[in-house]
This record gives sequence, structure tokens and C-alpha cells, in this order.
Amino acid sequence: QFPGFDDLYCKYCFVYGQDWVPTAGLEEGISQITSKSHVSPTTLVWNFPIEITFKSTNPSGWPQIVMSVYGPDFFGNDVVRGYGAVHVPFTPGRHKRTVAMFVPESTSRLQKFTSWFTGRRPEFTDPKVVAQGEGREVTRVRSQGFVTISFNVVTKDIKKLGYDVSPTDMQTPCVPITEGIHKY
Repeated sequence: QFPGFDDLYCKYCFVYGQDWVPTAGLEEGISQITSKSHVSPTTLVWNFPIEITFKSTNPSGWPQIVMSVYGPDFFGNDVVRGYGAVHVPFTPGRHKRTVAMFVPESTSRLQKFTSWFTGRRPEFTDPKVVAQGEGREVTRVRSQGFVTISFNVVTKDIKKLGYDVSPTDMQTPCVPITEGIHKY
């Protein structure tokens, strides 16, 4: 959802710790351009699957997906419409996450006018900075839109490493059926 914008596309990449290794799939990609529909004029839909497999023996640096949304400005130049990041869910199953997107802002009125006039708005040289904390405290940003992403997560052999990430509803033990039946 990006009110007031149309014809947007999304770039994505993954950020992960040094103990993580992608074993299959693409670490980054780009979607098609989408336009608002007459049925839902506030929603833009990118239907593109992202498939990746990671391997690790350490949960530190759990993978995050970083999204960068771009679209045309008044002059037809592609400009950033939002950045956002979210951790890949660690429990198996289907998950839906809504990510608040933001854009960097110029620090002065002169910079704002110059960037609008030249069509060169502030943006990150490396969008992966969105998933890292270093230097973020000095970055001025403005909220702008939301991206909803659906995850289908599968884990393998994670219990062998001593971690239990099964959903909470599956962690409650079942009462055996023989319990409560009296023998006469």
C-alpha cells in the first residue's frame, strides 16, 4: 500500500550473519511493475515467488529480507518510494508480515528543493543498511507505505542443534487417551 503512487516495482535482497550460507535460490531479485486496480485502488500487488534455502549451525544473524520499492516521479525518473526489512520467521508454517516502509529525507530545505528539482532524491547506496543498526541513528527518514509479505517456512534438523521452534500450539503435550479411563 503506497497511497498516491502507482507503477511501482520491488527489489529485494537478504541480509544474514556470517554463520549462514545460502544453499539454493536467489539472494536478490526484482519484481515486475504493478499498477493499481479498479477493484482495490489502494493496493498494489506483486505476485512473484521468492525461494531461498539457508544453512547454519548458529541462530545468530538470522536472515532478514530487505525490500526497496521504486517508482516514477513527476519527471518520469525512477526514485525510491520506500525501504523496509523484516526477519524471516523462525517457526515453520505460513506467516504474513506487514512491513512499514520509509524513505530517507534531506536535512535542509535547500537540499529538499535541489533534490526535487534535479530528480535526485536521497537514497541509500546499499539498501542492506536498512537491516543493520550501525549509523541508523543519524539518518532522517519519513514513513511512506506498507508492504505485506507472505512466508512459507520449512525447517530441518533444527532440534538436533538444541533449538525448539515448533509453533506454541504444538508444544502443549497431548493427554493420552487411556488417562482418565478407570479399570474395573
